[in-house]
Amino acid sequence: MSQKKLKFNSKTIHGGQKPDKAYGAVMPPIYQTSTFAQTTPGGHQGFEYSRSGNPTRSALENSLASIESGNYGLAFGSGLAAMDAVIKLLSPGDEVISTNDLYGGSYRIFKQIFEKYGIVFHFVGMQNVAEIEKKINTKTRLIWVETPTNPMMNIIDIKAVSKLAQKHNVLLAVDNTFATPYLQRPLEMGADIVMHSATKYLGGHSDVVLGALVVKDKELADQLYFIQNASGAVCGPMDSFLVLRGIKTLHVRMQRHCENGRAIAEYLQNHPKIEKVYWPGLESHPNHAVAKEQMNDFGGMISFIPKGASYNDAIKIVENLNVFTLAESLGGVESLAGHPASMTHASIPKEEREKSGVVDSLIRLSVGIEDASDLIEDLEQAIG
Repeated sequence: MSQKKLKFNSKTIHGGQKPDKAYGAVMPPIYQTSTFAQTTPGGHQGFEYSRSGNPTRSALENSLASIESGNYGLAFGSGLAAMDAVIKLLSPGDEVISTNDLYGGSYRIFKQIFEKYGIVFHFVGMQNVAEIEKKINTKTRLIWVETPTNPMMNIIDIKAVSKLAQKHNVLLAVDNTFATPYLQRPLEMGADIVMHSATKYLGGHSDVVLGALVVKDKELADQLYFIQNASGAVCGPMDSFLVLRGIKTLHVRMQRHCENGRAIAEYLQNHPKIEKVYWPGLESHPNHAVAKEQMNDFGGMISFIPKGASYNDAIKIVENLNVFTLAESLGGVESLAGHPASMTHASIPKEEREKSGVVDSLIRLSVGIEDASDLIEDLEQAIG
């Protein structure tokens, strides 16, 4: 059977993969080398220097392309390095439209790094596509989407934004970190670029930092590869191996993340001391219908606000958790809790944070694959 005809669960294991040519190793070897022997200048076996390409990284990039229904994958040293490459497609004076509710590191690289080079960024609520079109002009080159958004779990209609981007001949990039290709595949819905912080669910074990881009178009892939090679923001072979290994269990881990996410979201929704719960699988979620249409399930990321809680009250709750670990990041097998205002989104000015709902009392959970009853019991004792 052609690998392209494989269903998703099979692609995570076999997609883009072949046994190693040297000895038939089932898992790609870790080619821990900086350079490769040549028989004559320019005469090599496909690799010459590991910044430009490495067999272990190539194996990961082939897997990434397969699971995201793309043709070309590129692996970077981090998710932000992958974003950096995308913005380097642009020139001074170009404009970008981004969701107003996004990861703090994304906001930081847009505003504090690239804005001073003359690239203009507009931040809008993208749940209403009409708000995006209001910002489009002759200088618009890129629309940057996160869905679900971090940390408010807003859902953006990828197909609708794709039609808008195509109408105006604008690139559409989708940060698919929260959903993973297990839940949604933006390239199938018309996006041009898919980005991942593979540190999160793709790696899945909190033991690696890595980023990824996947595209279908060869010319776009060539441009991004040139930027990657020229700028040097590549990942090493060991990191590539770890993420490739993580991808092979992505489908079974995501199934449990989703099951546990539902259990926790429903528990919090019915808790008398919880004011709001943000999880797209709840029918009360304002974008639930769109999420149901474009996602296969709803993931393990949840945010919530305790009733009448202050900054210090939220801090106390996350500090009192025992099974949940208070830590940055997300998407590992272990459950994590965070306080966005002081952690992941601290780089966004308070006034801007609160416009998108990231108030001081907001708590974000990355629900792992432990027993759901243990997680609920932990939340119960922490909330009090």
